[in-house]
Amino acid sequence: MTAAPRVSTAVKWTICVVAAIGFLFDIYTVLVAPLILRPALTELGHLTPGTPAYADWAGRMFWIPPLVGGFFGLIGGYLTDIFGRRRILVWSILLYSLAAVAAGYSTSLQMLLMWRTISFIGVCVEFVAAVAWLAELFTEPKQREAVLGWTQAFSSLGGVCISGANYLANHYAMSLPAIYGDHKAWRYTLISAVVPAIPLMIIRPFLPESPQWERLRETGLLKRPSIGELFQPAYRKTTLVTTLLFACGYAAAFGAIQQAPQITPGLAQVVKSADDAAAAAEAKAGHKLTPPERGRVREQTIGQMVSAVQGTQELGGLAGRIALAILAMVIVSRRALLRVFLVPGLIIVPFVFYYPATHDLDMFRMGMFFAGFCTVAQLSYWGNYLPRVYPVHLRGTGEGFAANVGGRMLGTSAAYVTSHLQAVMPGGTAPMRLAYAAAAVALGVYLFALTMSFFLPQPPEKIGD
Repeated sequence: MTAAPRVSTAVKWTICVVAAIGFLFDIYTVLVAPLILRPALTELGHLTPGTPAYADWAGRMFWIPPLVGGFFGLIGGYLTDIFGRRRILVWSILLYSLAAVAAGYSTSLQMLLMWRTISFIGVCVEFVAAVAWLAELFTEPKQREAVLGWTQAFSSLGGVCISGANYLANHYAMSLPAIYGDHKAWRYTLISAVVPAIPLMIIRPFLPESPQWERLRETGLLKRPSIGELFQPAYRKTTLVTTLLFACGYAAAFGAIQQAPQITPGLAQVVKSADDAAAAAEAKAGHKLTPPERGRVREQTIGQMVSAVQGTQELGGLAGRIALAILAMVIVSRRALLRVFLVPGLIIVPFVFYYPATHDLDMFRMGMFFAGFCTVAQLSYWGNYLPRVYPVHLRGTGEGFAANVGGRMLGTSAAYVTSHLQAVMPGGTAPMRLAYAAAAVALGVYLFALTMSFFLPQPPEKIGD
């Protein structure tokens, strides 16, 4: 059999850097949603948090983009097995780069939803192609685990970056060019998502294709992928279990920790800080502010505090991904590795939303660090696990099914559940009821995931053709 094309060490590490930036941009694009949701719904839809109409649109914004993105991501995974990893990667980057800018210029909720959905389509396709590309480039098991683990850790840096971008957008909004005659921080935050894409669009078209995929294609040995093959006896259990567990990881993220930006504004310390900032602005101006001016000052203060909580959670997620990258090379059992995060998460995540999220800002920030640690690490886990359980011709399709049908289409529906579950929860304010709903969803999801972990197959050590 013809040997796989050789790729120099320098090119390999260039690919690692580019892949890391790609993972960063993926999460940067995804996590902009919870940060801009409240101000965007308030401005474009004139909706009030806590009302049924607000809950409906919040659920749509959280669920429809990943639902549609997941469907196209599944198709994208299939296409990566037919046309190659690199070609699909380049087109996916171009797609979500253009959509990121267009979203910032939305003039209605429907328009914002459309562009956010197109952004998700690009993200869902990019993840599957990038993971397959890296796994096939580094075939030595320990090196492969390290590369997949450390490059995916940059996903959480994307979360930290978007939190920082949102903080800066709120702080410097009045200094930036006006959009439609106003200076709304949420618009600048959306548009900033194009920045990490610039080096990807320049470099990726010149990088080599996956050596394993290229060798099989050139020798005529590359089989045609089939979604039906995922449910043949050889792969059926793996497909079903990984899809459900991937769904649990996304359900915990979307149904609980991504609700934090909607919960934070209800905490007493945040309300007081916003009022104090408005009073300080009035004292500095020497006159009473108009309601729109006062609202703008309060909105900027709340936005900065929301970004601080989100940033802490993303730092926890980064720590979790780093821990996963290290432990993946030490712990042989994939079930045991997953439970390192599931067992503590079962206790920590529901508690964080049940008590700190409804009582104290500082406790909530600290709790979000550990909630992010336990939850976000699971998303890196699947990037390490899935390439090992499918052959080259089925790798993109298999990863695409678990990540998109499980994670994006099923898992993200937890956000819709949480948004509507808050209507029957106790609590004197909408953010408090949302916190209790997030706690209930997190408890159910983690219990189900821990149970399903007992059925997870142990993958082979070597990635086959």
